[in-house]
Amino acid sequence: MKINLSRLFLIFLLMFFVAGAINEVSAMTDEASGEMISMVSFDASQDTNHSDQDHGGEHAEGHDEEGSHGHAAPIWLVIPFIALLLMIATGPLFYEHFWHKNYPKIAVALAILVVFYYLFALDNVHGPVHALAEYVQFIALLASLYIASGGILIEIDKKATPLANVTLLVVGALVSNLIGTTGASMLLIRPFIRLNKGNIQAYHIIFFIFMVSNVGGSLTPIGDPPLFLGFLKGIPFFWTLEHNWPAWVFALIVLATAFYFIDRKLGRAVDPEPEAETYTNKFTLVGAKNFGWLLVIICSVFLDPNVIEGVPAIVYDGQKFSFIREIIMLSVAFFSYRLADQRALQGNEFNFEPIREVAFIFIGIFGTMMPALELVGDFAKSPDGAALITANTLYWGTGILSGFLDNAPTYLNFLAAAMASGGASINNIEEVRTFAANGYPDSSFQLMAIAIASVFFGAMTYIGNGPNFMVKSIAEQSGIKMPSFFGYIIRFSLPILLPLLFLVWLIFFAFH
Repeated sequence: MKINLSRLFLIFLLMFFVAGAINEVSAMTDEASGEMISMVSFDASQDTNHSDQDHGGEHAEGHDEEGSHGHAAPIWLVIPFIALLLMIATGPLFYEHFWHKNYPKIAVALAILVVFYYLFALDNVHGPVHALAEYVQFIALLASLYIASGGILIEIDKKATPLANVTLLVVGALVSNLIGTTGASMLLIRPFIRLNKGNIQAYHIIFFIFMVSNVGGSLTPIGDPPLFLGFLKGIPFFWTLEHNWPAWVFALIVLATAFYFIDRKLGRAVDPEPEAETYTNKFTLVGAKNFGWLLVIICSVFLDPNVIEGVPAIVYDGQKFSFIREIIMLSVAFFSYRLADQRALQGNEFNFEPIREVAFIFIGIFGTMMPALELVGDFAKSPDGAALITANTLYWGTGILSGFLDNAPTYLNFLAAAMASGGASINNIEEVRTFAANGYPDSSFQLMAIAIASVFFGAMTYIGNGPNFMVKSIAEQSGIKMPSFFGYIIRFSLPILLPLLFLVWLIFFAFH
């Protein structure tokens, strides 16, 4: 499918301007009439699970809570989400032609099914609205980073030794804290594949996903989306660096060591390299101007109307939704592609199929996972769930769900539950800062368990974190045979990643 970037850009631009115009007209009408409407405030973690509003929260003045927030989702409504996960897992394995031809229709259809049930059966508009806002933010960031980094060609004329590979992976893990796991993944996956040309194997890509696309981005809020959401809620910027670095160092050492020995054993097992081939050990960079576009994207991430006063926003039921940030990102996507160095695009064999696949698959995920997140959130904030709140349960609960649900809302759900168990609210920025500063019993330690688990466990499956699926798609575009959804889990996550995650728990959390 050929994508017309100009049309895509204009459509998104039009959507945001129309939404902004509607919001401004609504605000002017309210001001003219002099009505002061008290809205129910809710945070990003609770829009997808409306348990506290739906079950006894205070009503907005002049509005009926039931009509505003609707009813709770029935448990059977998670079936479309489970069905989508099963099809993602089995489609490429058992009915590859049908899946690759029809996955956009399947993902959109399942999402529409759940969204329509929310809108017309549950009378719940908030869940779909927030899911749409999260999806637009998600895809605007991924698309802009993917397209901007596609215009940067990095060539390393060096022999692909295990040490050279480990060095690139560790550098990628460091870079992911500066430009995010998505940015680092898109920037370095192609050079990593080229470095190992003629001998690239699936384990190379899997360890790249482990180290660069997930674990690496644990030190700053820029590194991974859940940490950034925590920063927006009030967690200090350098809190993650101060508290997460020991687990980060330990995990990367273990992964780097494991990769080194695996690469020594298997690296030359396929298509041995001719001894006569020589290398210049030169590093070549084409399209360096696109680093400027990447800087614009990273800076625009901070343009959040909930943090910076005066940033234009779409206000819906008391919550501010950004749109200037997304317009900037999509503008960067458009112009960085139009003005990109053609040598870089051709050298990277750049095309839109990977981002297209991610866009459609995650439409289905964001649309269908609402009931699952709601059920998790309801239980976490229930008396039974609150009684189970410890650093250990937060680590494993946040982690396991982060592997199969989007790790950003999972992070916020468990943070909200942990704070509620201590009598604090995630909606109060001062209470969030106090929670991070260990102002509540064991609170800083609980926050570290949530932060580490949401980032580390995101590598458990292809859908645990956005870059995972994109890296897989780029690898397949390059002719690398990647394991299936279950193959990834059985061959790599369970024997390699899970023991590491258990050791992280044992060393840093179990005996606290």
